[in-house]
Amino acid sequence: MFKRLAVACVTLSLLALAAPDTWSQARTIRIVVPFPAGGSADILARLLGEQIAKAQGPSVVIENRPGGGASIAYESVARAAPDGNTLVINGNSLVINPHLRKVNYDPLTSFEPVCYLLSSPQVFVVNSDSPFKTLADLVAAARAKPKELVFATVGPATTQHIGYEQFRRMANVDFTYVPYPGGAPAMTALLGGHVTASLTNYSEAVELLHSGKARALASTTLKRIPPLPGVPTVDELGYKGYNVAVWFGVVAPAKTPRDATAQLASWFQAALKAPELAPRLEKLGLYPVGTCLDDFGKHIRDQYDDYGRIIREAGIKGS
Repeated sequence: MFKRLAVACVTLSLLALAAPDTWSQARTIRIVVPFPAGGSADILARLLGEQIAKAQGPSVVIENRPGGGASIAYESVARAAPDGNTLVINGNSLVINPHLRKVNYDPLTSFEPVCYLLSSPQVFVVNSDSPFKTLADLVAAARAKPKELVFATVGPATTQHIGYEQFRRMANVDFTYVPYPGGAPAMTALLGGHVTASLTNYSEAVELLHSGKARALASTTLKRIPPLPGVPTVDELGYKGYNVAVWFGVVAPAKTPRDATAQLASWFQAALKAPELAPRLEKLGLYPVGTCLDDFGKHIRDQYDDYGRIIREAGIKGS
């Protein structure tokens, strides 16, 4: 009898050890994307989802839920079951929206941080025919002729718009600001000579820069963009502390167990390190970060505070 009991205990132990892998393979993870298909967040979710499914075993489903300045997706995931199977790709909008409009989620309490995935720098750009060769040239002209130069971003109340307002205040200049519904229309206006300059995602300007149709005056992160080593950062040019980037992370509903978020974090970190993904991400102007859990939670809190301060100081209003 004791022999049979010992065999039974060993069998149960082996089953317990095997359970996590079997459970992982049987899972279906839903990653909600707050933006339409085809954008950077959607492509990122699909690339990482495919890598996680291949390497770790679960099925991964991507669900696009655009609308409400991304709030619809955030609110739906905040209400989802905290079982580790529902996630949302989030970005700057997670912490910007609550400062500008009523939302049914709290970026600091409605979610469990999983991973800060990637960062994408922005660039100050002009048309290749522009007389402005440097950011200093643009600033000097704006000071000489307040409101005469036209500046475009995606907006209003977007990462780019807030980054523009932050720079405008630091440089003590005034442009005529024109918001556009997307990066592509803003770049079309720039190429057509309808606006003087723009602050845009590097990923949306990269082809124009490489083709020589547009010129980058400065990049917005603290380190230079690797494919543009000759383009200085705004911080280098004397605007100390200026650091603006589009970032993407992934969060789960509040009260998702720590062991579940830790496992998910390890999966996303492994996916970001997959050698076949690096060139595809770099081509999109997306650079892996991979800090997770509590460190990512601190990033969310810091960004919430920073954006709140900039929005109040600049008097930016929601749409």
